[in-house]
Amino acid sequence: MARRDTVMRMSVEQPLWRALTGYRVLTMIYAIGLFASAHDEFTRPWLAVAYFAVLGAWTLATLPRVASAAACTKPFLAADLAVALTGILLTPVADAAERVHDGGPTLPSIWTAGSVLAFAVKGGWRWAALASTLVAVANLVERGNPARDTVHNVVLVWVASIAIGYVVEVARASERTLARALEIEAATRERERLARDIHDGVLQVLAMVQRRGAVIGGEAAELGRMAGEQEVALRTLVSGGLVPASPRASEDTARGAVVRTVEEDGPGDGGPGDGGPVDLRSLLAPHAGSRVSLAEPGAPVLLAPRAAREVAAAVGAALDNVRRHAGEQARAWILVEDEPDEVIVTVRDDGPGIPEGRLAQAEGEGRLGVALSIRGRLRDLGGSADVISVPGQGTEVELRVPKDRQRTNDPRGKAEQR
Repeated sequence: MARRDTVMRMSVEQPLWRALTGYRVLTMIYAIGLFASAHDEFTRPWLAVAYFAVLGAWTLATLPRVASAAACTKPFLAADLAVALTGILLTPVADAAERVHDGGPTLPSIWTAGSVLAFAVKGGWRWAALASTLVAVANLVERGNPARDTVHNVVLVWVASIAIGYVVEVARASERTLARALEIEAATRERERLARDIHDGVLQVLAMVQRRGAVIGGEAAELGRMAGEQEVALRTLVSGGLVPASPRASEDTARGAVVRTVEEDGPGDGGPGDGGPVDLRSLLAPHAGSRVSLAEPGAPVLLAPRAAREVAAAVGAALDNVRRHAGEQARAWILVEDEPDEVIVTVRDDGPGIPEGRLAQAEGEGRLGVALSIRGRLRDLGGSADVISVPGQGTEVELRVPKDRQRTNDPRGKAEQR
C-alpha cells in the first residue's frame, strides 16, 4: 500500500484576519461619512478630500494584505500605520480649530484602530503596544493638550490592542500544543497499526518456531531458543515508547500550526482501490471449521472495506489466542449480529478461561495480542472490544463496530497532500 504524507494547517487566528478585513472597509466608509456630514465646517475641505481619496484607495487595494499573517508583512504594517498617523496629524490643518478643541473626530477616526489591531494579530501584545503608543502620541500632538476625551480614547485603544495581542499569543501557543498532541496521537495510531501487523505475522511465527523447536529437540531446539530470544527483543521494541518526531524548526508556521501524519492508502481508505461496502460474512467464512462454528445472519452484513478487514483480523487474533492458550482441541463459536446502528461479533470458546490480571500482565510483558490486535483495531474503528472470562468457563470476546463510522484516523480540519 502507498504511503501518504499528510500536512494539515491549523489557524485559530484566521477568523480574526477576516474580521479585520471587514472592519477596515466599514470604518473607512464611516470616516468618509463623518466628513461628508460636516464638510462645510472644514477650513480646508479639499485637503480632507485628498486624504480620504488616498485612504479609500489604500484600504481597498490592501485588502489581500490583511487576509492572513503571511501576507501582512512588516513593511505593510509600517505603511498602514503611517497612513493612519498622517490622517491624525492632518486633522488640525484641514478641520476648524474649534472642532479640534471641542473633541471632534480625526480624519481617519476609528479606522486607526484597525491599523493597530493588525499589529496585535500579527505580532502579539508587544507590537500592539508599540503601534498604540505611536497613535497616542499623534493624538496628543493633534489636540495640543491632554484633554479628558483624548486620554480616554488613547487608553481605550492601548488597552484593547494589547489585550487582543496577548489573546492571540495565547491562542497560538494553544494551537501549537494541540497540533503536537494530534501529531503524537497520529504517530501512536501508526505505531499500533505496525505493532498489530508484526504481532499477527512475525511474532506468531517466532513463537511457533520456539514451540516446535523445543518439541523436536537437537539443533531445532537451539533454533527455537534463538527464535524465542528474537521474539522477546521484538516484543520489547514494539511495546516501547514513541520515536521522537524529527525537528521542525524550519517549518513555516505563518499560516498556522502544522500537523504531519503518515498514513497508508488502501481499499476502504478513500484510495483508488476502494470498491464499496464489503459483506463481513465472506471474510469470516474461512475461519469456520470442524472446531469453529460460525452463526451469521441470512442477509449480507455490509461494512466499509477497512472496517470489515479490521473486524475479520480481530476475530482471527481471538481465534489464535484460543488455539494458543486453550489448546488445539478447544472449540470456538463465532456469532455475527447485524444491528441497525452497529455490527456485533462475538467469539466464545470452551477453554480454561483467563486468570484475573493476566491480560494486564501480558501487556506489560509486551504480549499485545488483546491490547493491539483486538482492542486496538476496534478502537481505531470507533468501536469497542470487551473480553469476558471466568476461570474454568471459557472466554468471550465481544466486538462492536458502528456502521456510520468512517475513517477515524484523519486529522481534524482541511489537509493538503504533498
